[in-house]
Amino acid sequence: MNFARWVYFTAGIYGILLLTPMYFTEQQVSRDFPPAITHPEHYYGFIGVTLAWQVLFLILSRDPVRYRPMMIPSILEKISYVVALLVLYFQGRVAGMIFGFGMIDAVFAAFFVAAYVKTGKEATTQTSGA
Repeated sequence: MNFARWVYFTAGIYGILLLTPMYFTEQQVSRDFPPAITHPEHYYGFIGVTLAWQVLFLILSRDPVRYRPMMIPSILEKISYVVALLVLYFQGRVAGMIFGFGMIDAVFAAFFVAAYVKTGKEATTQTSGA
């Protein structure tokens, strides 16, 4: 399995395993990380949208060269979350545990950038017939 396939497959599976249980933990999250969730539509909306991205990652893992343009928004998805977490953490608005786990997305963002670069080289090699 080449690098881009591995990165996107791993990200998709990791995300699905991490996010799916959140559908059943709203009350626990409200207790563990006060204040309580006051807008459940945002909570469940976040989970749904984020799970949709995990499906995109799995699709990307099937044929990274073909789906390479979709790597750009996938990189932005990771970076936007990481930047938000950094700002919120340094404002004292996010718990250290949330920040720490969120930084896994920074690692995936770096891997996504590397996959984008590598697939560009692979696409060039494939089209030149080398």
